[in-house]
Amino acid sequence: MSRRFLALGDSYTIGEGVEASGRWPVQLSAALAAEGLPVVAPEIIAVTGWTTDELDAAITTTAPEGPYALVTLSIGVNNQYRGRSLVEYEAQFSALLLRAAGFAERVAERVIVLSIPDWGVTPFAEGRDRASIAFEIDAFNAVARDVVWEAGAAWLDITGISREPHDEWFAADGLHPSAAQYAQWAARALPVARRALAP
Repeated sequence: MSRRFLALGDSYTIGEGVEASGRWPVQLSAALAAEGLPVVAPEIIAVTGWTTDELDAAITTTAPEGPYALVTLSIGVNNQYRGRSLVEYEAQFSALLLRAAGFAERVAERVIVLSIPDWGVTPFAEGRDRASIAFEIDAFNAVARDVVWEAGAAWLDITGISREPHDEWFAADGLHPSAAQYAQWAARALPVARRALAP
């Protein structure tokens, strides 16, 4: 029997600039199925540009009905991009993580949170203060990681992958990851998802 998968986030979850099959949650569900852990195509609540509060409002409007065997959360880059505060992010992110766990029958171990990738390394960021962007991304990630660890959910660090120097790492817009980079995210998420889905 296939198990349900809910993916919450922003452009990185909806896969801005790539085909639907290239989205990392879709690639992850396919990898799980190939291992004999059938997960249905992920239900995705994500729009390019969303911040934590916008995702929270969309969840309320969409009203997904659990339970889900697996829930992923990837949010925060637009908070950083818009210059929103870390204090606000921590409060809103904490609330989102609690909602995510609720969709997984309050089993935090079935929630996987992805770190924020570093858009400062992208061609889009040419001429910007890349070091400052990296510093801020790391600060947002440190806040999210501590919240995740305290809740008992799974923290998946993909920021290092985003910083690797690969020509094929970006979509045509020069900002968002390519399907090839998302494949690496999915590969890193696979063992974590496998553990989350274990009986």
